[in-house]
Amino acid sequence: MTQPDSATASGSTPARTGAGRTLAVLAYAGVIASLMQTLVVPLLGELPRILNTSASNTSWVVTITLLVAAVATPVAGRLGDMYGKRRMMIASTIPLIVGSIVCAVSGSLVPMIIGRGLQGLGVGIIPLAIALLRDVMPAERLGSSIALISSSLGIGGALGLPIASAVTQYSSWRVMFWVAAGLVGIATALIVTLVPEGSSEGPSGRFDLPGAVLLGAGLVSFLLPVSKGATWGWTSGTTLGLFAAAVVVLLAWGWWELRSPEPLVDLRTTARPQVLVTNLASIAIGVGMYALQLSMPQLLQLPTSLGYGLGQSMIMMGLWMAPGGIMMMLVSPVGARLSAARGPKITLFTGALTMAAGYGVAQLTMGSTWGLELVNIICSTGVALAYGAMPALIMSGVPLSETAAANSFNTLMRSIGTSVSSAVVGAVLAQLTISVGGHAIPTENGFRTVFLIGSAACLVSAMIALAIPVRKAAAARTTAAAEPQKVLAEN
Repeated sequence: MTQPDSATASGSTPARTGAGRTLAVLAYAGVIASLMQTLVVPLLGELPRILNTSASNTSWVVTITLLVAAVATPVAGRLGDMYGKRRMMIASTIPLIVGSIVCAVSGSLVPMIIGRGLQGLGVGIIPLAIALLRDVMPAERLGSSIALISSSLGIGGALGLPIASAVTQYSSWRVMFWVAAGLVGIATALIVTLVPEGSSEGPSGRFDLPGAVLLGAGLVSFLLPVSKGATWGWTSGTTLGLFAAAVVVLLAWGWWELRSPEPLVDLRTTARPQVLVTNLASIAIGVGMYALQLSMPQLLQLPTSLGYGLGQSMIMMGLWMAPGGIMMMLVSPVGARLSAARGPKITLFTGALTMAAGYGVAQLTMGSTWGLELVNIICSTGVALAYGAMPALIMSGVPLSETAAANSFNTLMRSIGTSVSSAVVGAVLAQLTISVGGHAIPTENGFRTVFLIGSAACLVSAMIALAIPVRKAAAARTTAAAEPQKVLAEN
């Protein structure tokens, strides 16, 4: 296996002396990329009026970002391994900027969907940043750095709500997208000027275009009915037909990848027990994490006259959500220290169990604003622990030349979890409703059911985490922190 150059290993390079600066830039870029996922949430109720279309049509403004991100993430990871992670991070910021500008000038549904699709292309920044850390960060800082960047998926989502809510309430919704374009532009400039290039030791041959097309078609065929099944009907011909197509196309993709000399995703690597079981746990974590992000904003904004709504304004809802993102930033280094002492497997288990406990508290405190805030803080603590541990487990189980692709695939697994969560939560809250003023409003039992589902998903993830096979105790203790190359050598 090719090792990183000796300069990097020795710790005497500018990349090491500027490690803090590099981490700050990558963390900022990750937060901005993930912020795009929740950017339009405060606008959802107004989009039919803004775009002069129906509510069912405007749901595509969210769905298209999810679909494009799912397809683009593994592609960006593979290209990062082949041509350089920093280079692909810069390339990923361009559609974010263009998409934000397109959304800012949109006056109808189609250009808004195009702009949001372009924004979805930028989600690959996060797994690319995680993989780049392995190349440029000192061993003693690797674990905490990975934990912070991985948690940026949740941090950006949590902080995006108050930012978008404030801009929307006190200015034009178009300003929100212009601000987003400016923030991404700053990220691009910082990456270009301050972030060093890591190793690109992957194959120099041709990109696996047939594999990318097949994976994209399979993911769209699966995620589209997951996202829209509640609207189309779960037993409709369209829904069932797309699920069947997903099975066929993904099987064909797997057949192709196993025979391709330079596959988009090395399925033999992802089939390694440590990587495979970690990815399974990631799906369950995605389900658990997103259930709270979908339900808490609604609970906060429902009127108090219902007996369980908390009557908060849009901007106050965003402010109540913000401490979750702050907690993730504070807990990330704690999770890295736990991984260094006990192994990332234990950190993942602890994070999943903490999230499950948070949902349990929700059953007792959901009628109180401060009680719901406590749930937000507990669950966010668990997310930070779990999200920091998963990349450490993945990277200790794959060769150095495949870190970006493997992390991108893990990010895809989390996205599948959040997609399933969105479908399940949407179906539950749509089914358990009452009519208020001619509008269907989710009931208290609906939210309690969502919390039970979230808790169950987190408990499943905890059990899966315990089953992750780690070949040597020493490897488990060093994966997320010191001596990462020693672990690689043992593999």
